[in-house]
Amino acid sequence: MKTRFLSLDILRGITLAGMILVNNNGNGDFTYGPLLHAKWNGFTPTDLVFPSFLFMVGVAMRFSLKAFNYELTPSVRNKILKRTIYLFLINYFVFYFPFTDFSFEKLRFLNVLPRIALSYCAVSFLTLQVPSKWLTWINAGILLSFWGILYVFGDAGSWMDISSNAVRKLDLFLFGESHLYHGNVINGIRIAFDPEGFLSTLPAISTCLFGYQVSLYLENQAKENKSASLGLLGWGAALVLVAVIWDHAFPINKKLWTSSFVLLCAGIDFILIGFLNWWIETKERHFGNTFFLVFGTNSILAYGISEVIAIQLGKFQIQDMSASDWLYWHIFEPIFGKYNGSLAYAITFVLVCWGVCWVFWRKKIFLKV
Repeated sequence: MKTRFLSLDILRGITLAGMILVNNNGNGDFTYGPLLHAKWNGFTPTDLVFPSFLFMVGVAMRFSLKAFNYELTPSVRNKILKRTIYLFLINYFVFYFPFTDFSFEKLRFLNVLPRIALSYCAVSFLTLQVPSKWLTWINAGILLSFWGILYVFGDAGSWMDISSNAVRKLDLFLFGESHLYHGNVINGIRIAFDPEGFLSTLPAISTCLFGYQVSLYLENQAKENKSASLGLLGWGAALVLVAVIWDHAFPINKKLWTSSFVLLCAGIDFILIGFLNWWIETKERHFGNTFFLVFGTNSILAYGISEVIAIQLGKFQIQDMSASDWLYWHIFEPIFGKYNGSLAYAITFVLVCWGVCWVFWRKKIFLKV
């Protein structure tokens, strides 16, 4: 029986490349719409990137836990908790290195890696203690409960607004305004709201759990020597349809990680895995796979490298502007124009990160947290 699917590593690599691309677009004022997040309700291709990465974390968990026979022993429990803590520490290292201007009073507690850490931890304990037959019901319960929580605890009539939703309220209560993300601008005023908030980690756990369930399905189909592609495509289409219908009552919203958003992203990921499974595992087409394997087999390292480079370029000053702005305005914009220059900057950034990761890949050095 096949225990490793090349298509999963490829999709993880595609996701990582997309994440680096949309996070480093040169100039946000001159970026093509599909490479920007939806401002609030709605959906763009960029909104799919982080959920897909989290989805792939869930997929990988099934295979990584096999070494422990899917039993929650004290040793396995400690490994799960250590990995959760390490992801938090890596996050703080990446974003505050070299700590010259570090301030605990302004420390943002939650972010991309902490969300991955909390989701990984929750899904690990859940799947190791609950029979697989109950996972779908638990997933549905999570999504319905989150809908109810937002509706009940948000302000009446504005429970989906950025300033009065339950996610923001809980974060303000738990952490305080200074520890939240301040990149959202409403009517010219920056508002404290964290798109990786504590409460919205609940549906993020659902995203991760969907990935775990896909790996279960792939495993079961492989045991019976059946192709998984058609089933994945069918389930993916069904999830997308439900998401579109639910959007009318519970809008698709990445920053709140709404339940309809979870279903939409999971459905698309089902379809992508179904296609890649057919193309790579069934048809055995491997052209160009190495590029994405460099990212896909070392995803945490790739993400960390991209963030360290981006943050340091933002801090380093050249002619009274950040190095990233200088590169855009003095190299990419003069050659390619404003919008194409922004795209060229993003592509170049991906290739630089890929080059660094390629060195590790050739030397078979992989960051295992």
